Amino acid sequence: MTSPKIWTMICPRLDHWHVMAGPIVSGGQLIGVVGCTREQSMSAFDTQNLTDLSAICLHLSVWVSTVRLKIQSFKTDCLTPRECQIAELVALGQTNAEIGKALWITENSVKQALKRMFRKLDVSSRTEMVAQLSATKSHRLS
Repeated sequence: MTSPKIWTMICPRLDHWHVMAGPIVSGGQLIGVVGCTREQSMSAFDTQNLTDLSAICLHLSVWVSTVRLKIQSFKTDCLTPRECQIAELVALGQTNAEIGKALWITENSVKQALKRMFRKLDVSSRTEMVAQLSATKSHRLS
């Protein structure tokens, strides 16, 4: 059973009558939800819609787990454990503010850590950093 608070987060609009939600799971933990809603005038969701949502949730869960494993496996002397945590959250697309909130540090601390990480890795952007970390992981496997 979903609590009213969670229900409001999933479906904040009062004009949605048909709701379908699926989990995003990583490491055995619920880390997110994909939700679909329809207004009262639209048809209810059918089994094909549910199958499609299940496929999307499975794909996202696998992708998130893969990204986390790639970042976690790159724990060399190059980056500190905290910097590895920050890199993992960057790879998930989180903003500096979101990373700070998740790690209980200020947004400015995240910004300064990223500057240090960029220097260590010789990169100039978040995207380049994630690509390099992922490439390093792939290269080690071959």
